[in-house]
Amino acid sequence: MTRKRDRELGLGRPIERRDFLQGALIASGAALTGGLSPALARAAAMEAAPQDAVGYYPPTKLGLRGSHPGSFEGAHALRDGDFWDHNKDIIDTDETYDLVVVGGGISGLSTAHFFREAAPKGAKILILENHDDFGGHAKRNEFHLGGRMQLLNGGTWAIESPTPYQGAAADLMKTLGCDPEALIKTCNDNSVYQGLKPAVFFDKETFGADKMVVGLGRSAAPAKLAEVLAQAPLSDAVKADIVRIETGTDDPMPGLTSDEKKDRLSRMSYQDYLVNVLKADPGVVPYYRHQTDGLWGCGIDAISAIDCWGVGMSGFAGLKLAPGAMRRMGYTPAGFVTTGGSPDFHYPDGNASVARMLVRHLIPAALSGSDAQDIVTAKADYSQLDRPGAPVRIRLSSIVVRARNIGDPANSKGVEVAYFRGGKVWRVRGKHCVLASWNMMIPYLCPELPEGQKAALHKLIKTPLVYTSVGLRNWTAFQALGVQHVYSPGCYHSSFSLNPVVNIGGYQCPRSPDEPILVRMERTPAMPGLNEREQHQAGRGELLATPFETFERNIREQLGRALGPGGFDPARDIEAIIVNRWPHGYAPEYNALVDGDTPPDQMPNVLGRARFGRIAIANSDSGMAAYTDVAMNQGYRAVHELLS
Repeated sequence: MTRKRDRELGLGRPIERRDFLQGALIASGAALTGGLSPALARAAAMEAAPQDAVGYYPPTKLGLRGSHPGSFEGAHALRDGDFWDHNKDIIDTDETYDLVVVGGGISGLSTAHFFREAAPKGAKILILENHDDFGGHAKRNEFHLGGRMQLLNGGTWAIESPTPYQGAAADLMKTLGCDPEALIKTCNDNSVYQGLKPAVFFDKETFGADKMVVGLGRSAAPAKLAEVLAQAPLSDAVKADIVRIETGTDDPMPGLTSDEKKDRLSRMSYQDYLVNVLKADPGVVPYYRHQTDGLWGCGIDAISAIDCWGVGMSGFAGLKLAPGAMRRMGYTPAGFVTTGGSPDFHYPDGNASVARMLVRHLIPAALSGSDAQDIVTAKADYSQLDRPGAPVRIRLSSIVVRARNIGDPANSKGVEVAYFRGGKVWRVRGKHCVLASWNMMIPYLCPELPEGQKAALHKLIKTPLVYTSVGLRNWTAFQALGVQHVYSPGCYHSSFSLNPVVNIGGYQCPRSPDEPILVRMERTPAMPGLNEREQHQAGRGELLATPFETFERNIREQLGRALGPGGFDPARDIEAIIVNRWPHGYAPEYNALVDGDTPPDQMPNVLGRARFGRIAIANSDSGMAAYTDVAMNQGYRAVHELLS
C-alpha cells in the first residue's frame, strides 16, 4: 500500500540535482595536485576549489539545502571529540590577514564592512563560511520554471524588526542604498491574488476529517467568523470558544491594573491563558497551537501570553491593556504592536538580497549592478569571491574547527584559525578574529574560553526550522479553491502559501494561474509539553535524522490532500522541491517563561559574547534576537571591541 501511494504521489519522479558539476570539479582538482612540490600542491588545491569553477552557482541546487550535507559533519566531529584523532595534519596556507571572520552570514559580512570602515586603509579581510554559499541563514532559492526565473527565501524572510532600524544597522542600510519604505510602495503588488482568501486545512488525523475551510484564519472577517466556522470539523463548544477568543470584549482579569495584567500575562503561556483564564474548551488548543510558529518556532504552550499580545494575537481585547510593552527586569518582550516595528519588506529571495548587496559592496567584481532593486537579478560570479590579493575574500565550504589566540590572550599579538575544507585542515593567521558563527559551536572552537563563558554560550539554543520551496506546474487549484495562504495546524508543514508578488527591477512574478509558480511551506519540529529551549533541542535532533525522502513524501501528501478538491495532482503538478533544513535556525530570544527575572547583564548572550584576547563574537545569537538589524549591530560592536 505504501509503495502504491508513493507512486500516486509522484515520489518516484526524479528531483533534479545540480551538484554534478561541483562533484566533477572536486575530483579533477584533486587529480591536478599529484606530483607537485608541497608549495605548488598547496596552491593548486586552494585554486581548484569548487567555488572558483566556471558555472558554480549554489542558489539553483535542489533537494536538501539549508544546513546541507557537507556543511556540518566536521563541526559535529569536533563536538563529539574525535575530529583531531582523524585530522592530525594541518596545512599552513602562509596567509595572514588583518581580520579573519568566521561565518559569512549577514553578521559576518557586516563585520567585514565595519572593520574596513574603522581599520587603517588597505586592511585585508578573510571570511570563512561553512556552507557552499554565502549569506548564512539568508539563503536564495532560485528556480527556472517555464523559462522564467522565480525566487523564494531559503531562510531569513524579510527586512523587519520589532523596533525601527537604529545606529550602525540603519547607517549600513543607507550605505547599501536600501530603503524598505520606498521598496514597499513601488514593488509590492496585491492585485494578482485579489479574491483569494486565507484558509484553514483541517486534517483527519487531528480533527477527524480532511476539510479546507476558506475564509478562516487570523485575517478572516470577524462578522462572518461563526458562519465560516460552521464548516469546520470541530465541536460546537470549540467553535463557540474560537468566536469568543477572536471577538470577545469581556475582561477576564477584572480589578487589576494594566501593568498588573501584563505582569501576570508574562508568567503564563498563551495556551494557559486561553484555557485557564479565558476558560476555553481545551479543544481550541490544536487549532491555535501553531500560530506562534512563524515568530518563535514552537507552539503556544511555550510562548508567554504577553508576547502573543505584543504581536497582535487574539483573545486580549477585553483586557484593554495600555499601549507600550510590559517591562520586566529591564526587558521588553517582542512586540511589533507595542513598538510599531520597522518597515517590513520581503525581497523575492528574502534577505538573501541584503547579503548579496553586502557582498557586492565588499567585492564589487562578484555581483553586477548598483542599487537595491537590480540586486535581485544581478549575476553573481562566485569565482571572484576568493581572489589572491583582493582586500576582502570569502572562502566557502570551510568549516572552522579552531580559533585561538597566539600566546597569552591578555597579550596576544594575533590569532590562528584552522578550517576543514576538501577533506583537509588548513590554517590561516590574523591580527584579529570575529566569530560571527553560531554560539553553540564557539566553546568547541575556543576550548580555552573561561568555563562560565562556555556555559553561557551553550545556553543559546537556536530555533530549528524548515522552509520548503515547491515549484508547481501552475496554480489553478489555488484559484479553483479560492485560497492563497493555508494554515494547516495538524499537518507536517503548519502552513503553505503562494509566493508573494514582488516585482522589483527586472524581476517580474507570474500573474496567470496557468503559469508555473512557487509555494512556500513552513515546518517547526518542536515537541509540545516542554519549555521553548527543550522543544528546540528535540526539534534539532529530529531534523538531523530526517532524510529528504521523508520531507518529500509529506510535502506531496499534504499538498495532494489539501488541494486535491481543486484538481491538484502531486505526481503531475510538482516540478521541483528545495527543503531548507535549519537544525540550528534562528537566534534565541528572551522568553519570560524560561529566562524570567534574570538580570539583563547576566543573560547568556551578554556573558557569552565577552571578548577573549584578539577574538570577539558577533552574531544574532549574541544580540539574542533573530533580526537582521541585530546581526548588523552585533558586528559593529565586535569590531569596535577589538579596535578599541
